[in-house]
Amino acid sequence: MPLPAGGPNMDTMKLFDFALVFTQIPRILKYLPITMEIAVISFLGSVIIGFLVALVKIKKIRILSPLAGFYVSFSRGTPVLVQLYLTYYGIPMILMGINRYYGTNFNTNGIAPILFALVALSLNEAAYSSESIRAALESVDKGQMEAALSIGMTTSQSLFRIILPEAMVVALPSLGNSFIGLIKGTSLVFVTAVVEMTAAGKLLASRNFRFFEMYITLAIVYWIITAVIAALLRWGEKKLRCNERLAPEEGHHA
Repeated sequence: MPLPAGGPNMDTMKLFDFALVFTQIPRILKYLPITMEIAVISFLGSVIIGFLVALVKIKKIRILSPLAGFYVSFSRGTPVLVQLYLTYYGIPMILMGINRYYGTNFNTNGIAPILFALVALSLNEAAYSSESIRAALESVDKGQMEAALSIGMTTSQSLFRIILPEAMVVALPSLGNSFIGLIKGTSLVFVTAVVEMTAAGKLLASRNFRFFEMYITLAIVYWIITAVIAALLRWGEKKLRCNERLAPEEGHHA
């Protein structure tokens, strides 16, 4: 396929610019805060939504339980890229429909592009997180809840003080993997007009047509970020398990 007019001359340019791979890293890292903002907010949103969906499925709430099952099936059965497009075009369409039928005046053109990415990634990841959270909650001995209620705790107090801390130890590895997956998933949000690291890399590469070098740069940056976060998650998991072992021993000595 011929290069566009004004493109680089393949006879004079180097086939592969090794130095460019590393000199582009600082430029890419300027967009790291945007990538991490999307990943962190989407992760927190997915945990909250996933927790609620998990409770609905555990309690088998009528009407809500089938809806939760459909939501999980749809989110896990369709590509996240398609969900990003559905959010990008669907939210403005919903707001226009509300404006038309209820006489409101929502500005569909003033929506920040990052909002589409946050909604789509949160909902997508929540479908996976809900299953991890549900399994973690069900792994806690039911006697723990009964014991907490017997000493005068309310159901909510028992859940947040007894059940959730124990369930988090079980769910942390899966949730950690979900967070790492979200960081890599942010590379798709350019379809919603958000310029994060991958979108910035494409824009930078379009100036000199060094796309291969840029993608290697992006691979290195994502690899280092996920490796660091994975190490932190392993450390956190060991810390939680250590605290869990120490708690019964302290109670015994007391």
